[in-house]
Amino acid sequence: MAESKRQGYRSRAAFKLIQLDEKYKFLSKGKTIVDLGCAPGGWTQIAVLKNKGAGQVIGIDILETEPIEGATLICQDFTQPDAPLKLKSLLQGKADVVMSDMAANTTGHQQTDHLRTIALVEAAYEFAKEVLNQDGIFIAKVFQGGAEADLLADMKKNFKKVSHCKPDASRQRSPETYVVAQGFKG
Repeated sequence: MAESKRQGYRSRAAFKLIQLDEKYKFLSKGKTIVDLGCAPGGWTQIAVLKNKGAGQVIGIDILETEPIEGATLICQDFTQPDAPLKLKSLLQGKADVVMSDMAANTTGHQQTDHLRTIALVEAAYEFAKEVLNQDGIFIAKVFQGGAEADLLADMKKNFKKVSHCKPDASRQRSPETYVVAQGFKG
């Protein structure tokens, strides 16, 4: 956290997104990016920075997020039925990137936590399929065990390449990893 504060980022998560982008090269000037689970705003900051004053960045979180210049932020639970509609109404066309750092509050019961987080990943994925441009990218946090087999199979049908990645900025003891689906077929 100290390094993120020193560099002006709101969270350590900013470094995870930087490392994912270094590996997969999906952020650049003028992209339309949706950040699901954006609080406290680390990923949104990186997205705005990489957009270089062009494109569009929209974030949503159940928690209040301090404003970020160059981004539109919504305080709402993404799982509420009207949340995806609200996001779509703000989009100026289709999205190039849908990224989700959402995770359910943990209970301490690993299987329950995994299932609750997978439900969020599935909701984010369904939204991504509705709003992504051809060749768009979907990135989502998943916990140990990765994405469920059915979900992965569907991703492989709808994207050219699907892989898992654990950025170095992610704590070694953390069960989190990210599923990265590239090249949306539309």
